Amino acid sequence: MKNSIKATTGAVALSGFPTIVPASVFGRNAPSNKINIGQIGIGRIARTHDLAETFKYDVANIMAVADVDSKRLQSGKEMIESWYAKKTGKSNYINVKTYDDYKELLLNKDIDAVIISTPDHWHAQPAMEAALAGKHIYLQKPTSLTIEEGRYMSDTVRKTGITFQLGSQQRSVNPWPQFKKACELVRNGRIGKLHTVRVGLPSDPAGGNTTEMPIPANLNYDMWLGSTPYIYYTEDRVHSQTDPNSRGGWLRCEQFGAGMITGWGVHHIDIAHWGMNSELTGPVEIEATAQFPKTGLWNVHGDYEAKMKYANGVDMLLSSKNPNGIRFEGSDGWIFVTRGNVGVTASDPVSGKAEKAFDASDPKILTSVIGPNEVRLYESPEQHGNWLDCIQNKKPTISPAEVAHRSCSACLLAQAAMKTEGKLFWDPKKETFKDNVEANKLLSRPQRYPYGTNYVGKTATPKQA
Repeated sequence: MKNSIKATTGAVALSGFPTIVPASVFGRNAPSNKINIGQIGIGRIARTHDLAETFKYDVANIMAVADVDSKRLQSGKEMIESWYAKKTGKSNYINVKTYDDYKELLLNKDIDAVIISTPDHWHAQPAMEAALAGKHIYLQKPTSLTIEEGRYMSDTVRKTGITFQLGSQQRSVNPWPQFKKACELVRNGRIGKLHTVRVGLPSDPAGGNTTEMPIPANLNYDMWLGSTPYIYYTEDRVHSQTDPNSRGGWLRCEQFGAGMITGWGVHHIDIAHWGMNSELTGPVEIEATAQFPKTGLWNVHGDYEAKMKYANGVDMLLSSKNPNGIRFEGSDGWIFVTRGNVGVTASDPVSGKAEKAFDASDPKILTSVIGPNEVRLYESPEQHGNWLDCIQNKKPTISPAEVAHRSCSACLLAQAAMKTEGKLFWDPKKETFKDNVEANKLLSRPQRYPYGTNYVGKTATPKQA
């Protein structure tokens, strides 16, 4: 095994390393220590996105993988070893360690960092435990299932001082430079005083097979359910047993997530916050309506409308009827930005219906040059590479934990409003609803012992779940 960068809680034991560039630039035998990485969760997003991007950097050494599905675990190990064999020309270059429990992976002192690519209900807890173990973290969005556990996670990351990155890759200029440019143009007044941001997100269809099925022998279903209530197994509730690259049915079940409002919403609201200069706060008023399926297994929201007002006077209007993307509207014009007709993975919904990826009320706005004395936003060439660079050089990432938590919180606030009559009033500092006991109940969920953020680092008597 190559020498590794040793991570310690609160600091990284290195200095003076060069900025990371892809392996293709400085060769297979780069004069740099490796960052030993453990992959937690080896399904669709790990295989087709997180590992695919991380493999490009010579400094990264994927040495371990954990998953509750033994078939996925073995095929993930084989995939990683095959990639390294092709890269190095050595069939036995690496023996990837496998773990059926990620907590055992976190005990491996050779591992410096982890990529967490699990279902949404398994984000905050392993991130907290990884931080406490001194491992740097790349976490798939959204940060959490609830606002309360997102707060626990962000606070834990801050206290431990590890390097954290959210998979909010629209911030990085590769492959979508238009998002950073749009936010810089807005922040520098190219459309005048910003007053409205319109966000368009797709919605999920109803459906899903409700028939109870035997639990596959290769799946630790109790651990997969984690902190959520026990419910019978059916494949459309979990993930495909034949195609690890397909989109899991859990994405459409409220027990495990919130649907597209967090699935794509974290991406778009994160960009909206960046352009609004509201990254460390949240809305103060929220109201929403939504349609929810009445039949079938999948029960996340369908079509919806939401309005959120921020303390700076800007209104954010979210709708499944809006073009998929972010439209900033000011006193002197507008800018629209989206990915174009692409998804992150082949099974993702595409971004939109042939919208221009970057558009404005006046084409001249888009070619406006940001001057040396104007606001220039953080530039990250690529999200995973930025994370690795920041581990080496002890710098803040482009999507740190608190910024990530605030983006996710805004999405979860919209979902709470979908389930609540009337307007909600939110205190972004205290992170509570004002004078609304019922709405405040939506900030957390009961957690099924021994799983959940409530039990991280604790041996207290289990709460009733």
